[in-house]
Amino acid sequence: MATFALHPQLAADGLLLADWPLCQVLRMNDAAYPWLILVPRLTDAREVVDLSAADRVRLMDEIAWASQALKDLRHPDKINIGALGNVVPQLHVHVLGRFKDDPAWPKPVWGSAAPIRFEPADAAREVETWREALTPYGA
Repeated sequence: MATFALHPQLAADGLLLADWPLCQVLRMNDAAYPWLILVPRLTDAREVVDLSAADRVRLMDEIAWASQALKDLRHPDKINIGALGNVVPQLHVHVLGRFKDDPAWPKPVWGSAAPIRFEPADAAREVETWREALTPYGA
């Protein structure tokens, strides 16, 4: 039986925050946006329809948890949620805070500018901040 492995692009782009019951939770390594990525820890899941009914419900719960944490921590004007998969086929869901004054508003963030990577010390602080914000969830 195959085991879950995070797609290399997601591993390169994300900072690991938590393992929830279904998803691995990542922080996109882009300081321009408060951006979480939820990756169901299931082998060969490419689409939401590849999940069992119970896992689809769990995924929606975890999206709601991530959205609430993002709302509480960063207070965005809008939360965008999407599962695109055009570049990375592994099922993953973006939970992205948007602000009316962010660099891409109101257009999509994809392709608008190169990511602003965190410096190592800033990345460590960002991970700690998010881990604390996510603590009430995922139990």
